[in-house]
Amino acid sequence: MIKTILVPATGSDSDNEVFASALTVARAFTAHLECLHVRPDATATAVAMAADGSGGAMVHGLIDRLEEEASQREDKAKQLFEGFCQRAGLALRDSPSDPEAPSARWLREIGAESYWVAEHGRAADLLVIGRPGEDEGISLETIEAALIDSGRPLLIPPAAALTAVPETIAIAWKATPQAARAVTAALPFLSIAKQIVILTVAEDQRATEEEADRLMSGLRWHGIPVSVRHLQPGAESGPDTLLSAAAEHAALLVMGGYGRSRLREWIFGGFTLHVLRGAEVPVLMAH
Repeated sequence: MIKTILVPATGSDSDNEVFASALTVARAFTAHLECLHVRPDATATAVAMAADGSGGAMVHGLIDRLEEEASQREDKAKQLFEGFCQRAGLALRDSPSDPEAPSARWLREIGAESYWVAEHGRAADLLVIGRPGEDEGISLETIEAALIDSGRPLLIPPAAALTAVPETIAIAWKATPQAARAVTAALPFLSIAKQIVILTVAEDQRATEEEADRLMSGLRWHGIPVSVRHLQPGAESGPDTLLSAAAEHAALLVMGGYGRSRLREWIFGGFTLHVLRGAEVPVLMAH
């Protein structure tokens, strides 16, 4: 069951859409939102930037500028959070008191965003993180840390806010531990779905069909309506074939994440950048 959701508050204009998506999930499960802003350590950043031996006066001036930028970003992040909570009628709570309604809390840390998102993420049931922007918002490094280091599932909504929890779900299936953990992490969503389709991309056709059929049989014991589609790559690559099928048949894609070295290759390749920045459906991932 999902009862706590961690949401990074970056101070970018996309925060409102990410907050709204997280609240949609929170309302479905009567969950609590932990909105975390990580303020950069200006001194550490300035020292690292001036590691070429620049003078103390230059470092001091750089610290002042970075502190000012960090203050402006933190102020904007908190204003966006408070405005969102006010518009949504969201109660601010530090501990459970009303099991019938979602709530929220503001959290602040100083240091590396990737580190603190993973640290706080380990105590949450789900992380909801927006897609990376070109110049602001969440970083690919933070998404990697959230997925690999938190040990928790990660929901990446589309650019437009979710207005309802998806009732049609596609599972990108390959018989790996990561994919299996993603399915387990998705069970709260799967349990309220009206339609689920397991998608495979043909490699060894017979083995793939048997693996998907085993998953279908297992999920049906949960009382979940499930079907299987075996995809044949055409002019598109295998991943693009899968994404196209997910957009056609579902409102949420569930998939496993790779190990760290493979993930870096995956993130900076076309597939994941397409998922993170342009996929038509939200993506639930687990490592």
